[in-house]
Amino acid sequence: MEKHLTADFEEACFLVDLSNVVRRQDLGEPGLRSLRRLALVVDAAVRLARDPDVKLYLVADRSLRHGGGRHEFTDPADVRLLAKWVRLGLVEELDDADGRVLELCEMTGIPVITGDRYRDARDDFPFLQGNTDDFLEPVPGPHGTVRLAPLDMAVASAAQISRKKEESVLKKQGLLDPRRRPRSEVVRRNWRCPDGRCTVYDTRKGTLVLLPRMRRGVPTCEQHGLELVDDGPRTATAQVKLLVADRVAARFTLEDGSTVRIGRKPEPDGIALHDLLPADLAALVSRAHVELRVAGGAVRATDVSSFGTRWRATGTSGPGPWHDLPKGAARDFRAGDELELTEGVVLARSGRRFPAELAQEWQRRRPPSGEGAEAVTRVY
Repeated sequence: MEKHLTADFEEACFLVDLSNVVRRQDLGEPGLRSLRRLALVVDAAVRLARDPDVKLYLVADRSLRHGGGRHEFTDPADVRLLAKWVRLGLVEELDDADGRVLELCEMTGIPVITGDRYRDARDDFPFLQGNTDDFLEPVPGPHGTVRLAPLDMAVASAAQISRKKEESVLKKQGLLDPRRRPRSEVVRRNWRCPDGRCTVYDTRKGTLVLLPRMRRGVPTCEQHGLELVDDGPRTATAQVKLLVADRVAARFTLEDGSTVRIGRKPEPDGIALHDLLPADLAALVSRAHVELRVAGGAVRATDVSSFGTRWRATGTSGPGPWHDLPKGAARDFRAGDELELTEGVVLARSGRRFPAELAQEWQRRRPPSGEGAEAVTRVY
């Protein structure tokens, strides 16, 4: 199980509200608290992502393993294992994990595995209202398994959160710029703590572990409370997975500002698939099949093949129907979308979204200015 845990946001496909999962008595073995439930969630994440190496980032309340809570674990060894993970940085442990989980979800677009509806956090995190895209609930499956089901957060109070209040809260969190647009650009940068002993925020000592906490509008070190120093751009911006017969065969990282062609054997700067596919499937993929362009936080896909390409989106009820991608016409290739080069060969966008994609969705779904102050605000 430990191989699926990560302290690196560049690897994480899912955030896990660990305290909620460990206390879910409807999952797995009986008892108040058990890490066995996390193991079942890991198995479910592997199946959902179709990735045997899927990585999860865990956030937990400090009380999960301290005080009287430590005595509620079915197996005392779980407490020792949890303490080890905290020491290794595989669990981010806080007095209150809910705010951190929601902050990370909003800033990074990584989906959260939880059963919590966070109704008491709706004022501070308006994006929860009506959200059907960012949360997955572990539910019991057949034969003691667990599956991950889309979680509809619904609207906690029908007319309570107006547009003005949403903007005020986002501004309070430091997530709005002077033009009242989300400051999602924070996560496009690397950050370094001025304290030379800090290993949490220092790319020279490893991969960036945590995103900065916004305090008084500035990125701040969670450990030392110091203002972080901008340490340059984080260039890796998107991940595309190659699925062959529903199994992950390879992953490709695309950088902002790049244009790349993917096919059987494209030009030298392209991504060649011929060594990753069986000969019969490779013969049905064009030399250059699709072109992916990354610009300003958006990925656009264009069919440049001789055989044709199909695409489909994934919604709350699962994958949608396949559609032909018009030759030469570019379309958005969003998180969860899939491109079928030929039957059994699929390119899939990671479920994680660009910071700019989050901002675009926020703007696209904002209510018209003519709506009253009491209009319901839904940010997906």
